[in-house]
Amino acid sequence: YSTMDLVPQLDHYANSLPRQMIKSRPSLETLRKTPEVVEIEMDGASGSNSGSLPGPDMENEESEGPKSKAPVRFGWIIGVMMRCMLNIWGVIMFLRLSWITSQAGVVLTCVIIGMSVVVTSITALSISAIATNGRVKSGGAYFMISRTLGPEIGAPIGLVFAFANALACSLHTVGFSLVVRDLLHDFGAIMVDSINDVRIVGVITVTILLMIVLAGMEWESKAQILFFLALMVSFANYLIGTVIPPNDDKKAIGIFGYRGDIFVQNLTPDWRGPDGNFFRMFAIFFPAATGIMSGVNICGDLKDPATAIPKGTLWAIFWTTFSYVVIAVTTGSSVVRDASGNKSHILTGNNTDGCVGLACTMGWNFTDCSQSKTCRYGLANNFNVLGQLSGVYYIILVGIFAATLSSALGFLVSAPKIFQCLCKDQIYPYIIFFGKGYGKNNEPYRAYVLCFLIATAVILIADLNAIAPLISNFFLCSYCLINFSCFHASITNSPGWRPSFQHYSKWTALFGAVICVVLMFLFTWWAALVTWCIIIFLFGYVNYNKPSGCSSLNLSSVQLSDVELEASRKRFACLVLTGPPNQRPALVDFVCTFTKHICLMICGDIILEQDRMTRPEDATDCLVKWLNKRKVRSFYTSLTADNLRAGAKQLLQASGLGKLKPNTLVLGFKTNWRDSAPEREVEEAGNVAFVWLCDTDAADDMSDEGSSDQMNTVFQNNQGKKTIDIYWIADDGGLTLLVPYLITRRKRWRRCKIRVFTVGDEQNMEKGRDEMMTLLNRFRLDISDVIVMTDIEKRPHPKSMSRFVDSVAPFRLHDEQQEGVSVEELRQSTPWKISDKQFEAFKPKSESKVRLNEIIRKNSKHTALVLVSLPVPQSDCPSALYMAWLDTLTCGLHCPAVLIRGNQENVLTLYCQ
Repeated sequence: YSTMDLVPQLDHYANSLPRQMIKSRPSLETLRKTPEVVEIEMDGASGSNSGSLPGPDMENEESEGPKSKAPVRFGWIIGVMMRCMLNIWGVIMFLRLSWITSQAGVVLTCVIIGMSVVVTSITALSISAIATNGRVKSGGAYFMISRTLGPEIGAPIGLVFAFANALACSLHTVGFSLVVRDLLHDFGAIMVDSINDVRIVGVITVTILLMIVLAGMEWESKAQILFFLALMVSFANYLIGTVIPPNDDKKAIGIFGYRGDIFVQNLTPDWRGPDGNFFRMFAIFFPAATGIMSGVNICGDLKDPATAIPKGTLWAIFWTTFSYVVIAVTTGSSVVRDASGNKSHILTGNNTDGCVGLACTMGWNFTDCSQSKTCRYGLANNFNVLGQLSGVYYIILVGIFAATLSSALGFLVSAPKIFQCLCKDQIYPYIIFFGKGYGKNNEPYRAYVLCFLIATAVILIADLNAIAPLISNFFLCSYCLINFSCFHASITNSPGWRPSFQHYSKWTALFGAVICVVLMFLFTWWAALVTWCIIIFLFGYVNYNKPSGCSSLNLSSVQLSDVELEASRKRFACLVLTGPPNQRPALVDFVCTFTKHICLMICGDIILEQDRMTRPEDATDCLVKWLNKRKVRSFYTSLTADNLRAGAKQLLQASGLGKLKPNTLVLGFKTNWRDSAPEREVEEAGNVAFVWLCDTDAADDMSDEGSSDQMNTVFQNNQGKKTIDIYWIADDGGLTLLVPYLITRRKRWRRCKIRVFTVGDEQNMEKGRDEMMTLLNRFRLDISDVIVMTDIEKRPHPKSMSRFVDSVAPFRLHDEQQEGVSVEELRQSTPWKISDKQFEAFKPKSESKVRLNEIIRKNSKHTALVLVSLPVPQSDCPSALYMAWLDTLTCGLHCPAVLIRGNQENVLTLYCQ
């Protein structure tokens, strides 16, 4: 291996922070150059740079880098759990939950809470799986869906979800304004009238919230902490108030403390008014569960999104659900449904004649207002029961203010973040203006102003019941698509789908998607219809116009557009030089293990000119039938060429269409390369093999089972609990790791464990192992063990080295054998052969290959599969010597061996791109 061929390291894959110097690995072209050429180029580069001044960009980075503060990043408690809890708690909990309890009863209210939790919990699991499928950048739900299902699906949902967040901001602002208006009216302060007062307070409130957001994420986070503390105090105040014995003032408004008879009566529903049905109550309550995306929406501002999002979201759901159940049970146990609020309605003596209702047994007569439906108090008539039941009324008001303002603030932050990411992708050309970011945190000030204007327009409606149904449908629609994206990524076996969060199921995600659609139409069918019509229109617009940021056929396993795809969404497109596929079934089966159903596979057959006339006319049809009978999903193409090199080049250039073209070359190892005639074939095979070579020497042992034309190979057998050993010597972008990972997803290989062998020194062995484990964990790969090879620099055993020298002896050009013919002339006539000078120059590399083979035979002699980083030969390396290296690396193994090399570009990523 070249000294420039770097060992795997995290720096080659870390590219998240701005102004970070990214370490890049050398290209294949650089590795092919001789050390002398590289040294000349480096000297020339340093000479040309020595007299130049730093450019404006360099000077700017050097001057600004040390002075600028690091962006504000949050942990899972403040960044996710607290934020989600504050957004889940809101106006519905304080102003509608007690009323829902009176309508539906305690039992059905708990059912409503439970069904909402089912939807949000399933969605939270899907969110966690998607969010842990790599580093999630800013953009929340839109970013996750667009990178999983593609921009065609993600763009409409991102736009709708951003709009839903803006509507939710207005919903909670209106709830806050209602409480302020009632408080002002209690003190006789009326500005205009009851409706316009709500509008005035709402516009002033959302303007103040905008000022807080524009002050930056640090101020917004501090405000959220204050809101959270206020909520905790108000909850404590409420629970204390429920155990304080009620006085006559409280009894007059229906509060009698904890009583079993009140609880029993409130267990069953008592539907009243036009909204009196189960699904209407469900629709009104559901916005109280829609804050679960708050942590995801600011994922770009989290320290570790992969850990923070699942942990914080699930804990937030648990605690908010617990609080909802507590409120439903406590209010249903201590407050009657109807009360007049008149202290004169207390019964004197034991005379209950004409008194109807549960309050009669407690000495109060609310019969008149109950029968005439004019009661102003009680669980069914007053929205502010929580405040009346609490210990100190004004403390609960502080809690209401905290819940409504925190939710409004959270949605005011998340909506622009989503919209900014959508604008940056340039899916819809008319909204790109709003994608510009400002400051160290890339704040979307323009999007903030747009969200403010939308929220202000909705606030002018000043009616919670008119806003809530549309919000519920938009959020349910978003949750549906999030669950479906998780299901789709799982069912299609996408190579980039490797979530580290394993506590999810694709069928649970599908169930969550279906139940969201059903609930949308059960809640408000016209709102559901409008929502889906908007999404279909936006989807149609994107597919019809196909902007530059959108790739067509993104849901299939291949892409046809000219847009460059991210590493996480690229697929294999393998050109397999099988010749007639039925002659190399092991090679076909090997590639099929990691391409079937998910990637492109082309079986290429290069027919030499001298063999063209002997080819049967129906050979192509017979070979296609053979592939179909073997259930191999592959194209077959044949091509006539003068030699292997020319044929391979022509196949690589001619096969495919657009993105549907080969990006990986696979060929079987030429085991009889020493006996090839003419010797020119040795050079051709050696030069082509460096792209990707599969050694199927051990894999070509066929069993006697099956028909003669469909022989079983080792890749069709159940491998049991064997190991797959990866010798990741050189960092090629991760291809050496990705192939065995895809293989282990097949049923026959699923129980196999993967071991990774890497190079290191004995002094830093533990540190090197820990660094490699960190890198592999960031890739979300299930690796059973990492072994650091500290003895690879030792000299090989003399017998092993002697065996290697004997294997290349027929290709040596010994100086003493020359009779009047110079070595240079022989090199020109037989360029594949090895002179004494070349043999000595490459002797250290030869010894390293022999030593690596000794280690492989010691550790991996009976494994299921061995993969070794393919060394890249220098341009002055003789072909025969290179072929001898490859032959030596896999010598003596009793299992299939794969020599594999990526093109130095990342195929594994730490990020959800």
